[in-house]
Amino acid sequence: MSDFPGWHGTTIIGVRKGGRVVIAGDGQVSMGDTVMKGTARKVRRLSPGGHDIIAGFAGSTADAFALLERLETKLEATPGQLQRAAVELAKDWRTDKYLQKLEAMLIVSDGKDLYVVTGAGDVLEPEHDVAAIGSGGNYALAAARGLFDYEDDAEEIARRAMRIAADICVYTNGSLTVETLEG
Repeated sequence: MSDFPGWHGTTIIGVRKGGRVVIAGDGQVSMGDTVMKGTARKVRRLSPGGHDIIAGFAGSTADAFALLERLETKLEATPGQLQRAAVELAKDWRTDKYLQKLEAMLIVSDGKDLYVVTGAGDVLEPEHDVAAIGSGGNYALAAARGLFDYEDDAEEIARRAMRIAADICVYTNGSLTVETLEG
């Protein structure tokens, strides 16, 4: 989230391991050096067309909700096809003048696939089954990558990585929202 001026305070991580995907996010929202809220919920479970999807967002909350609504619409049009819906959302995001102004990023999963969706039109599948975004994203990513070969449980990796990020990044706290899907 540090790419967005003024607002900081989100760390989101997605971990895929052992037939499970976990997306975890902290609860801190800061403006400048002031914590505005410590218990924000930036990881959501969506169920368009009866298919469970989990999504975590970094950036402007209003912008992220607009993107989540668009993603749900895309998923309803292409049930069970997360990759296609994410690509369609990224195409719209890149070409639509209204959407281009949105300042947010998403990590999404259907329990099998894990993607980072950006406003630059990117739909990225992490190379090492771990993705992270937001102010403390690089800290959480490094911690999770370090834990990945030594821990079998995706949720434990995500929780421990978020704890490490919260110890390092002043824009990340330990109030977590964690959602899990089986692959």
